[in-house]
Amino acid sequence: MDEHILQVKNLHTSFKTESGLVKAVNGVNFNLDRGKVLGIVGESGSGKSVTAYSILRILDHPGEITDGEIFFRGEDVVKYSEKKINSFRGSKVSIIFQDPMTSLNPVYTIENQLIEAVCLHTSRNKHEAKERALEMLELVGVNEPKKRLKQYPYQLSGGMRQRVMIAMALACEPDILIADEPTTALDVTIQAQILELMLELKDRLGMSIIMITHDLGVIAEMCDEIIVLYAGRVCERGSAEEIFYNPRHEYTKGLLRSLPKITAKKEALIPIAGSPIDLLNLPDGCAFASRCDKAMKICLEQQPEELVINENHLASCWMNVRKAYEAQKGEQV
Repeated sequence: MDEHILQVKNLHTSFKTESGLVKAVNGVNFNLDRGKVLGIVGESGSGKSVTAYSILRILDHPGEITDGEIFFRGEDVVKYSEKKINSFRGSKVSIIFQDPMTSLNPVYTIENQLIEAVCLHTSRNKHEAKERALEMLELVGVNEPKKRLKQYPYQLSGGMRQRVMIAMALACEPDILIADEPTTALDVTIQAQILELMLELKDRLGMSIIMITHDLGVIAEMCDEIIVLYAGRVCERGSAEEIFYNPRHEYTKGLLRSLPKITAKKEALIPIAGSPIDLLNLPDGCAFASRCDKAMKICLEQQPEELVINENHLASCWMNVRKAYEAQKGEQV
């Protein structure tokens, strides 16, 4: 257990509603090692953000962790007291939320918000916190940092606000940074700058990163491992090379087919048919079966177990079992 900085085991997170229990995360498992980057990919509603919020225990009511364990350096975060979880957030694990405009308080200056974060999670006084705030803005490449400290969020561009969010998240030198769609609504050039900045800071500070996105292209070159989520379940996991060049789950293949290709001329994108599964009524079998053109009878009746493709690749798809059976049968003949 000590070799992993974070271990998520059989995590279940649900939301109690008038219509029933919305099972947003259903048995998610993964490990994160120090200095590594883990990518979590999936459509909207697949459970990516809820997994992150569960780790930090910042779920809005009526959401709650119903089962599972979250180990940080061998201690179960789920069992932390309110005082300990408040100390854990920011100092041990920080998060960059999706929208920097709504994440920053519009009525306070950048300086006020950075100082508050530093004072809340460290023993620094206000003067030391201000110095730290200035240092962090310089670190994340904000131009004229002294001027920016006195400004309000609306006076900054989207890319600049995102850099401020990164500075705030890193101000207390966390061991793990969770980036929840950190490049949403940013243009391609700024996206590249933000991702490059995060990798640079990871190497400089020796932290680990959990990158949450719906865009496989964003994490193609920066992640050591990628997890593909669907309906709150891990359907495939592996190295970036395996996921991109040897996908073994029909959902992953669908995500890759829907990406625009630079070589394609006047070629229509291929969307994934159907709509995301209703989390109020999860099926007994594979959650993706109703949208899969290769679904078999067993896909509708029984949830597939994770099958080892190779040492860097696992997938939960009955098609792999079928292929393995057919290969074995062919050898016997």
